[in-house]
Amino acid sequence: MLKFSKKGRTWLGILTVAALIGVIGFYSTVEADSTAIPGSGDDPVVTKSYVDQKIAEIVQGGGGGTPPVGSGAMAPLEVVKVPTGKTIIVNAGGELIVRTGKAIAFSPDANGLSDMTDGLDIAPGKPIGNNHLILFPRDGRGVKQDPKSKVELIVLVRGGYQLK
Repeated sequence: MLKFSKKGRTWLGILTVAALIGVIGFYSTVEADSTAIPGSGDDPVVTKSYVDQKIAEIVQGGGGGTPPVGSGAMAPLEVVKVPTGKTIIVNAGGELIVRTGKAIAFSPDANGLSDMTDGLDIAPGKPIGNNHLILFPRDGRGVKQDPKSKVELIVLVRGGYQLK
């Protein structure tokens, strides 16, 4: 262990403080020199008219119609009353939620519908649970009212559909 005299410890303390002040001073000047000047090429000034123009472009590009592919925007859910004896055929990729009434799955072949809530495949003719998100993987598949039910079938649909 090194032993310093009282005078040596004083000089060691002074040198340590001086080195610390030098390092802090150096970094503060480097930081001050690297900040951009407002209005320069590193920090351009943007006018209100430019911002308004960009906002208008965004609003016009995303307003109305089908959202652009990859935009993350979703089509709205549409409330549909399915008349007794009719079937709602949902386009491929469409979604449906049964809100009231009892519904059964419809498909022209042996394949069914995807119940995203339970993670199951619903075979044609099998009941669909209320408030379950149903995905239609192919065209021609749909939902119809259970013939035993007396309650009107109301569904929410996202995507194209037809009543047949």
